[in-house]
Amino acid sequence: MMKQSAETTQEPRVTIRDVAAQTGLSIATISRVLNGRANVAPETREKVLQAMGGLGKRAPRRRGAGVPKADNGVYVRCPYLLTDYFGLIVSAITEALDAHGMHAVVDAGESAWRRTDVLPTLTGWPQVTGAILILPPEPEDDLERLRDRGFPFVVVDPRTAPPPNIASVSAANFAGARRLMTHLVELGHRRVGVLGGPLNWLAMSDRLAGFHAPLVAVGVYPDVDLLRTSTDPTVEAGRALAAGLLDRPDRPTALVAFNDKMAVGALQAAAERGLRVPQELSIAGFDDIDVSRATHPMLTTVRQPLGEMGRMAVSLLSRMLTGSDVDALHVELATELVVRGSTGPVSPALR
Repeated sequence: MMKQSAETTQEPRVTIRDVAAQTGLSIATISRVLNGRANVAPETREKVLQAMGGLGKRAPRRRGAGVPKADNGVYVRCPYLLTDYFGLIVSAITEALDAHGMHAVVDAGESAWRRTDVLPTLTGWPQVTGAILILPPEPEDDLERLRDRGFPFVVVDPRTAPPPNIASVSAANFAGARRLMTHLVELGHRRVGVLGGPLNWLAMSDRLAGFHAPLVAVGVYPDVDLLRTSTDPTVEAGRALAAGLLDRPDRPTALVAFNDKMAVGALQAAAERGLRVPQELSIAGFDDIDVSRATHPMLTTVRQPLGEMGRMAVSLLSRMLTGSDVDALHVELATELVVRGSTGPVSPALR
């Protein structure tokens, strides 16, 4: 499933001549700004960028836009460890780039996280023609500035709601979370704890809304005491957060986790307390990475199309580089509920 944002209506592209008329600067000066050249005064650069923002959100193209550079390099930024989540996305991107006649310049891990000023320099990199940014930690302003310089890029799994006219690919987090909670509600669960990730992440806010919707539909309103979050959604975090909920005298009958790793931590916390899963406690995750099938019982989870997210990002970028129209800039790919042994009917003793 793909959803086209209402904000993707095509607007006339601003030209360099429009910006020149607005600012009174020469076309050569504006071209130097768009190509990231160093020999431009800061106040001049800011004047050009402000003018582009006032004239419209579709940036002027740099000279040669629509024709990939000779070496066809694409900068792939993933400032996280390439685990079984991010690794799947990056692998799909590199394979898809190769199929499109391009190659990846991968910048990943802790060293990539420390490079906080890389985006403003990309327009001056001779070896890359575009970029794919995975869960970028940079603020929205940085992404907008890169867009306004006419540099083609796609955001995968955006941390916050993507600005208008910035291409992005994500999973249908709200729909997936809603389907998972509907499954638990149909099993009789009403008191469900949430082991969440960072509240300022778009994926978390969408999933939380999805978790709440089926409960509200049966008259159960969100209980803030049943929401625990971590800025680092790992197995250890899931175990600690689950322990706090399971030690309550009114413990929940089910736990849903931000990801499969946190759900594994919840399984550990349940085992430490002698709670049988799913007879006394249901537990579910999100992502459907390999670890979800390595537990006992195996995890009920929501499958994200991680490989397809990477391939779709390459497809969007390829169309941008060749000058083709991109009708849907904000693309959501369907998620799928996978029911396994870690969820079951609520125990009659706990109703």
